[in-house]
Amino acid sequence: MSTQILFIRHGETGWNRIKRIQGHIDIPLAASGIEQAGRLAQRLAREAEHGARLDAIYSSDLLRAQQTAQPIADALGLPLQLNEGLRERSYGAFQGYDSEQIAERFPDEYAHWQTRDAGFAPPEGESQREFYHRVLHTLEPIVATHPQGRIACVAHGGVLDCVYRFAHGMTLDMPRSYALLNTSINVVEMDGGKATVLSWADVAHLDARSEDDGLRRVPEPGR
Repeated sequence: MSTQILFIRHGETGWNRIKRIQGHIDIPLAASGIEQAGRLAQRLAREAEHGARLDAIYSSDLLRAQQTAQPIADALGLPLQLNEGLRERSYGAFQGYDSEQIAERFPDEYAHWQTRDAGFAPPEGESQREFYHRVLHTLEPIVATHPQGRIACVAHGGVLDCVYRFAHGMTLDMPRSYALLNTSINVVEMDGGKATVLSWADVAHLDARSEDDGLRRVPEPGR
């Protein structure tokens, strides 16, 4: 019995714009992120009126995810269920810095990180492999609770990345070629321990650019 999950990345934060790693640091949404969350809630409420109702909404317990999920829960009259397992990867000592600052402060660790070794963990942080398995183990009981259901999970770019890799059988060291956008809707069908991506990086509810979950700054258009 399949379960359809709308995986949603949180709205924009001030640190997203400057590509500073947040990890488990509890950064709130920027004003732009709050507006994105409102537009997302309006869209899902309209869709629910036309029959595309959600059975439940889950969220990472970090503030930026909660602030994105709560307007949806309010609009649909659903309780918001927080789950620590849906948190972003813990980057330990790397948190609070951008990639250039990490290279300066932790040159050896930064060099190892750039090899894409899934077993590498920043000081006091999680490895990509540990994070990946944590996300999948978190989703198992959620899926089991909603057979033939349709739910939303509001989380983080790293969580979406894990789901996409699982669905496509991608190894953890493969470079990313797909978008992880703020307040994007990414629809995945989970069935019997397998996942199928039905749609990805849908931001039709936004009228402005949505930031990708990248580590390097991208120049603004025309600059």
